[in-house]
Amino acid sequence: MRALYDLPAPAKLNLFLHVTGRRPDGYHLLQSVFVLLDWHDTLHAELRPGAALSRQDIGAAVPADDLVLRAARALQQATGCSAGAHLVLDKRLPVQAGLGGGSSDAATCLLALNRLWGTHLALPALQRIGLALGADVPFFLRGHAAWVEGIGEQLRPVAVPPSRFAVVKPPQGLETPAIFRDPGLRRDTEPAILSGFAANPLQFGRNDLQPVAERLCPQVREAVDWLAAQGLQGRMTGSGSAVFAPLGRGQALPDKPPGWRDWTVRECSSMEVHPLVGWASSDDSSVGR
Repeated sequence: MRALYDLPAPAKLNLFLHVTGRRPDGYHLLQSVFVLLDWHDTLHAELRPGAALSRQDIGAAVPADDLVLRAARALQQATGCSAGAHLVLDKRLPVQAGLGGGSSDAATCLLALNRLWGTHLALPALQRIGLALGADVPFFLRGHAAWVEGIGEQLRPVAVPPSRFAVVKPPQGLETPAIFRDPGLRRDTEPAILSGFAANPLQFGRNDLQPVAERLCPQVREAVDWLAAQGLQGRMTGSGSAVFAPLGRGQALPDKPPGWRDWTVRECSSMEVHPLVGWASSDDSSVGR
């Protein structure tokens, strides 16, 4: 095997996001439900002799030392692999949006190189590597809708009905650290229970980060208000500036306002599973085979 092409790295939505506390080390304790979307970046991976790693951008440019290259180096270090790779990233997901694009890219890179290099790490081992890269990476490696707790590392499968969403991304992005260090952030939401979510999955809870985000980025409130004017109940996803709203059966995506030339307004559907589910064994006994 010399190359793997057209590997998807899908986006996610946080259907809700509650901040339930804070650990002594400063990390925030969260509850959320993540679902996958049919909107994705694409990664190509080519085997190269030696241990050199390189990346080429054919969509929007990303930072020179992005999560794709960091994931590749982490897999090399964890396995002692001496192979290299040239990675081509077609970046379509907006950055600082709360859609998990960078973490998804990292997860797809780990799955791809684990196969291309023949390192044969099982899913639990890949998840440990992924968690060191970012709290959302293990979710994309698992590849199913999940009830998420802790700092993002505690995942339980959860059933979410197939859904369509309007997703609105303003031009301005949001940096996660700025939200979590804001003194106005609510950090004491009462922990929820799964049965409460299951009773009304698309309208459950809220995003505790949204009030701070709306102050830091007024375009978030503008997006929510525009969706409300269309009869849609919008909320922010994750810690970025993208806002989403469920679409009813047969409900069309509204046209974006004329002045929103630089805004993204897109219809997306949820996905039951990640397209690369099964690329790594879930059995730790496969490590080193």
